[in-house]
Amino acid sequence: MQVVIAGAGVMGRLLAWQLARAGHRVAVVDPADGPAQPGAAAFTAAGMLSPLAEREHASAEVAALGWRSLALWPAIAQALGQPALVRTAGSLLLAHGADLGAAQRVLSRLPAGPQPLDRAALQALEPALAPDLKAWLLPGEGQLLPHELLQALARQAPGVDWFWGRRAASVHPRRLALDDGQWLDADLVIDTRGLGARPDLAALRGVRGEILWLHAPGVALHHPVRLLHPRHRVYLVPRPGDVIVVGASEVESEDRSPVSLRSAVELLSAAHSVLPGLAEARIVHMETNLRPALPDHQPHLAHQPGLLRINGLFRHGWLLAPALAEQVLAHV
Repeated sequence: MQVVIAGAGVMGRLLAWQLARAGHRVAVVDPADGPAQPGAAAFTAAGMLSPLAEREHASAEVAALGWRSLALWPAIAQALGQPALVRTAGSLLLAHGADLGAAQRVLSRLPAGPQPLDRAALQALEPALAPDLKAWLLPGEGQLLPHELLQALARQAPGVDWFWGRRAASVHPRRLALDDGQWLDADLVIDTRGLGARPDLAALRGVRGEILWLHAPGVALHHPVRLLHPRHRVYLVPRPGDVIVVGASEVESEDRSPVSLRSAVELLSAAHSVLPGLAEARIVHMETNLRPALPDHQPHLAHQPGLLRINGLFRHGWLLAPALAEQVLAHV
């Protein structure tokens, strides 16, 4: 088949890579200047794979797709020749003693799975964390490296035609119009443009997210952690090169301006409270982006002959992409 994909976020790149490997002819259209240029919401992500922790707010369907994706990601990284890009060593939920009541209410909404850790077990697992924290281990959860995976998917997709710096003006069954009036014909058009799919998806909205990168030499963190807090769900995710990513702000706004002072102060204060060694860390990067969401926060798949739309992945793009791609490949 000849397949044209609009949008080169994680969903578009993963589908392009898998469809090309299956022998289809694939073209991808995206306004970014190249595969390494940040733009898609997938770039502004910590890369946590947390179907159990996300169950606090997400539906059972999202969680089930997340567990399936968690099983698929290691094989994808292995096929790319970079197995180290995905880890499934579990994650941690943390709470301060004063917030134990709020934490227990969150835990009561999660399926069975979180394993309580006493002080000795937590210190053995993560010695750099504050010793008086309440903690629970979420076995099987994991993390990945978003930037590296996005570039590997684009670089290793065999024979894909990448139309970088080009915008899809409109998508139609078996046809896609580029911003210069050129048309691309195909047997199937797949629309994964996120917010770029408006006005075709009128209910689509952007939800602002903000993350900060800290360079913290000597501060060892081995697992992604989430802090359960009455107002915030702050996460800390270790990256290679002594980098720790802090984030989780979620603002109902389509403002793309830089990180706000309030968000930075709240996120970093929460991070320092659980990882005291961050006191001398250096802020090396701050970033904002908009996550595409629908009113029910459910992924949206709509198919008609010659056209498939995938959207509304919200904050779960990395968590859902392999399972959704599996469904698309079965359909194709």
